[in-house]
Amino acid sequence: MVTLLVTVGVVMLALLGEVLQQLRIGRISHLVFGPGGRPPAIARLAPFARVVGFGLLAWGLVTLFYVQPKIHKSDEIPEEEWRHLLLVYDVSPSMLLKDAGQNGDQSRAARAKELIDSLFERVPIGKFKITVIATYNGAKPVVEDTRDLEVVRHMLSEVDMRYAFKSGSTKLFDGIAEAARIAKPWRVGSALLVIISDGDTVPASGMPVLPPSIGGTMVIGVGDHLSGKFIAGHQSRQDESTLRQVAIRLGGEFHNGNKRHVPSDVLSAAAADARKPLIEQLSLREFALLAIAVGSSLLALVPLLLHFFGSRWRAGVAVADASRTEAA
Repeated sequence: MVTLLVTVGVVMLALLGEVLQQLRIGRISHLVFGPGGRPPAIARLAPFARVVGFGLLAWGLVTLFYVQPKIHKSDEIPEEEWRHLLLVYDVSPSMLLKDAGQNGDQSRAARAKELIDSLFERVPIGKFKITVIATYNGAKPVVEDTRDLEVVRHMLSEVDMRYAFKSGSTKLFDGIAEAARIAKPWRVGSALLVIISDGDTVPASGMPVLPPSIGGTMVIGVGDHLSGKFIAGHQSRQDESTLRQVAIRLGGEFHNGNKRHVPSDVLSAAAADARKPLIEQLSLREFALLAIAVGSSLLALVPLLLHFFGSRWRAGVAVADASRTEAA
């Protein structure tokens, strides 16, 4: 209420000042604007621009005075603002084979950890709660909705999670199904699903259906997709074509991360917040700052525009006319 009263008061005072100013200008309009006495458009619009500028500035300043300060701390993010990162991580024995990296001397698991660290550095990870799902011959949640990156890094690098499963074929779809189960109650479009695997023994059917809460999906492959290594009686290599098909069926992106990190544009597109347009995310504080910026700009620009474009009339005798008079 106070904000409205102050704004109306400032606008009324500005209007009164403009009326008095126009009465003064009207008496000398022929001197200011020439024989016709008609001001150009910029001069006619200037009073309204000043009134709007004063009103916006008053409303913005008073609103900022009363609004609660905004503190940028991750632990104070409202629950509805949190996003979720679902990491489905292949922990099968084939991930220990060394055919990854620039020189092909890294294990697939070590390369996967590098890619995850790069992902953490290039998305606004402070706004994400992280869930890690280990998948091998089945799927098990390792951590759920944690904000501690060091816990995630420790689980990925120091804990051999394959011993939590019975030996057998990799069931990547079990990990995706577990991710869909965990994400089902979350807000629509609030989760990013990242799947990291070499694609070894991925079935051709049985793709789980993702819930609406998962707004972006990325499948990252590790391991040599050409030659591969021998394990458990078969040649294991990154099944690039199968992983690409998994990404397409999930409506996401695929990236062969064996030698290259995920491009920033692809990562940004996958991690984009699909909740609502930016204009709907602005709070009263942002609107007040915007009003102050627009109002100040109007009040600063109007005098400059009037100086250069306020009147085309120049009193006195033109130089060319004076020369012709002397010649005569």
